[in-house]
Amino acid sequence: MATIDANPASGTRDFLPAEVTRREQAFATIRRAFQGHGFEPLDTPAFERLEVLTGKYGEEGDQLIFKILRRGEHEATGEADLALRYDLTVPLARVVARYGSQLPMPFKRYHIAPVWRADRPGKGRYREFFQCDVDTVGSDSLVADAATIVAVADVLDALGLSGFRVQLNSRRALAGLIEAYGVPPELEGEALTALDKLDKVGAEGVARELVDRGLPTAAVDTLVADLGSGDLEGRVRERLAASDEGRAGLAEVDELVALTGALPGGELAYSPVLARGLSYYTGPVFEVVHDDLAATIAAGGRYDGLIGMFQGQDVPATGGSLGIERILLLLEQAAEGRAAPGADVLVTLMDDDGRADALRLAQRLRGEGLRVDLYAGRGKLGKQLKYADRRAIPLAVIRGAEERDAGRVAVKDLASGEQDTVAEDELVAHLRRALEA
Repeated sequence: MATIDANPASGTRDFLPAEVTRREQAFATIRRAFQGHGFEPLDTPAFERLEVLTGKYGEEGDQLIFKILRRGEHEATGEADLALRYDLTVPLARVVARYGSQLPMPFKRYHIAPVWRADRPGKGRYREFFQCDVDTVGSDSLVADAATIVAVADVLDALGLSGFRVQLNSRRALAGLIEAYGVPPELEGEALTALDKLDKVGAEGVARELVDRGLPTAAVDTLVADLGSGDLEGRVRERLAASDEGRAGLAEVDELVALTGALPGGELAYSPVLARGLSYYTGPVFEVVHDDLAATIAAGGRYDGLIGMFQGQDVPATGGSLGIERILLLLEQAAEGRAAPGADVLVTLMDDDGRADALRLAQRLRGEGLRVDLYAGRGKLGKQLKYADRRAIPLAVIRGAEERDAGRVAVKDLASGEQDTVAEDELVAHLRRALEA
């Protein structure tokens, strides 16, 4: 009989209980932090109409949209009319366009959910992964942008990820910079796409890409000279002084830095060539990097024109997205492989006559607010204690015929091996003291 491959589909993962526990604990921390800033939860379907998604992510992003073929009698055509959501921002724009009159403005929401990319799977790259977004719709004030950055910083600090750096720029400043370098307006998008890869390919790599994308040689030479300067910010500020749009963008950055102030657990600084590749950004943009991971762990910016694509008029909006998968990797490294407890207590089964008693005891302890696992298999006490150890459960409750007759319960500390016998009416207090020790 042929066997079926039990591996998950390429680019996807199975999460076993310990991993799910870590993820859910992180999600709970994130929810509390965002709710503490006044953001409300939102959810949307896993797939959207194809026309909702296309044209929003730049030339490279559109190629990674996970399309769904038409069904039924249209299946043989190979055409697609739906697609799995690529991110959580475009669905938000659709929701605001559809339900705007029912929403308080400004509308502040957060969203934690999976997204999909038709990417080539490789080490650390997945076709299904979670995103975590926070956005404010309906405000053109830089206060909303500053509040987004502060909320993201608070989340990272609440997760214990101090040592991060927020890199800040403005698409208006970048537009002025492109103008100052003499890049033709029709090639602005090409230039920004190349600049966004500076950290990955270096100045020479950016230069090659700019030439390949058709930028004038003189503009490329000047730009590369600035990128190699020891004072890139000073050079860029000088260039922006010659552009009205550039000065306005730089003023936007400086005001946002002043509004945001000191961040818990991190720092904020102007990053002169930070571009953010997505085509829908219109104002301030930011990325967050961490000392322990050479990658972006959060990013975002202002996208005042995106929602207008759905309702014919611009609606100001700004937001950020946590790189939750990378953040979870950092948390796993910080935990150094320590498993999260599967429960507070394991109630063991000593004999068939004690099964009903064990069920009642477990339920009573749950009623007292404890997390209780009742052993559901068969086996001697040693096997049950090994089960508790594998699940990182710290305490085991042992109640055989002798303990039942005496109205007492044995409690074993699995870390120290110590065992105490207590009266049944003292059990809850004893367990709480042991868990707090």
